[in-house]
Amino acid sequence: MIRKTLAMGLVALAALSAAPAAQAQNIRIGLREDPDILDPTLARTFVGRIVFAGLCDKLFDINEKLEIVPQLATGYRWEDPQSLLITIRQGVKFHDGDTMTAESVVYSLTRHLTMQGSFRRGEINSMTSAEVVDPQTVRVRLREPFAPFVSQLTDRAGMIVSPRAAEAAGRNFGNRPVCAGPMRFVERIAQDRIVLERFPEYWDASRIHINRVTYLPIPDNTVRLANLQSGSLELVQTIEPDDLRQVNRNSRLRVSVSDELGYQGITINVGNGARAQTPMGQDPRVRRAFELAIDRAAINQVVYEGQYTPTAQAVPPSNPYHARSITAPARDVARARALLAEAGVRTPVQVEMTIPNNPDLRQVGEVIQAMVREAGFELRLNAMEFASSLQAATRGEFETYLLAWSGRADPDGNIFTFIHSQGPQNDGKYSNPEVDRLIAAARVESDQARRAALYEQMWRARAQDLGLIYLWHRKNIVGHTTRLTGFVPVPDGLIRLQGMRLN
Repeated sequence: MIRKTLAMGLVALAALSAAPAAQAQNIRIGLREDPDILDPTLARTFVGRIVFAGLCDKLFDINEKLEIVPQLATGYRWEDPQSLLITIRQGVKFHDGDTMTAESVVYSLTRHLTMQGSFRRGEINSMTSAEVVDPQTVRVRLREPFAPFVSQLTDRAGMIVSPRAAEAAGRNFGNRPVCAGPMRFVERIAQDRIVLERFPEYWDASRIHINRVTYLPIPDNTVRLANLQSGSLELVQTIEPDDLRQVNRNSRLRVSVSDELGYQGITINVGNGARAQTPMGQDPRVRRAFELAIDRAAINQVVYEGQYTPTAQAVPPSNPYHARSITAPARDVARARALLAEAGVRTPVQVEMTIPNNPDLRQVGEVIQAMVREAGFELRLNAMEFASSLQAATRGEFETYLLAWSGRADPDGNIFTFIHSQGPQNDGKYSNPEVDRLIAAARVESDQARRAALYEQMWRARAQDLGLIYLWHRKNIVGHTTRLTGFVPVPDGLIRLQGMRLN
């Protein structure tokens, strides 16, 4: 089956691999999944963020040291803890030729905050308004101090779209997005490719050497790697840990490994519609039993060559807000069985797990399936195309969901959206008033030590009812041809085109 899939994948890219020398600055990037909608207000996939890195600049970015650096903005200043002044870069053009102004920034921030279905609302919901001070200055007013606000503007909440194009397209803006990034949109064929081409009027054009980039979703790890080795791709978003040795032996390839900012976890539906009405969804003892039946370290070794870091929280060890006292519980099948008996449920407890349809996650699901069976669970696996699985989760059409988050530099970006009761990506509708209180307190606390202590308390409160089981922190493993130079790995895992060229 793998050989057949591999052959099909290579045939699919054959036409793209025959580029003439005159088009040598065209690159092809293999993605792990097909992104969801290309509208920064409505999007939620990590692979979509990779495409946005070429398409939509942000007010601010982060560098390899996780420092906030200017992009469409030139700087910011806090007038007071609830009033932020942002200065806007002059001479920036949108892909439709319009000039970006302070009005454009106010429009985009307001759109992110108020548009129906916005996944950015939870990231900037401390904002009460944005107003034009002068053509190059915007004032953002907050209802209360919010420590992570500028950090939120280094991702999709800080992406500025063309007001004219967004108004004309409405909710169809993602079909042909117009932003102010280095590349402009050309075409998208679902499950096949997304094509961008260089935007000549880009404000930082001297750092862009790529003429065209084609993003190709290739869920099968083996096919993706084979196309990199054959020269049909110049770069792949991720290489699996068990393929590292093979790539390192290839003198025509380079690999970059860095710790990511996020985590892999299992989201549990505890309150999102009828699918939450299960023993797993309604009884925290059943959820704790499920967690105790899992051996994170063993799965990491079997599937990922021991490269990942087992965890019980959303913040990786490299982050100063990582709570050292919060560790993953050891596997304890006897205790898991005792918890099920205490809950009074009939065994085996029936549970379904939705899994994005790629080989390593299917293998993770199969290992978990075998492990939890010993504790009294019967786990059914439901493999789905990734973007479709996200849509199903939003609708509550799942019981448990094996889902990763790419992560943010500020811990709030890994926490609020997913486990606060008002979080826009809290697909399981987890709600714990004490957890909400501590997250809210941490959001307004500027002292690092006090803020870290609030998060530690929050992790302890959350461990009692487990709306989300954290499994491990992954690594960003990017592979590319030696012909490609200028790639700079950043812990957020995005592929920034600035400075990249083919030799």
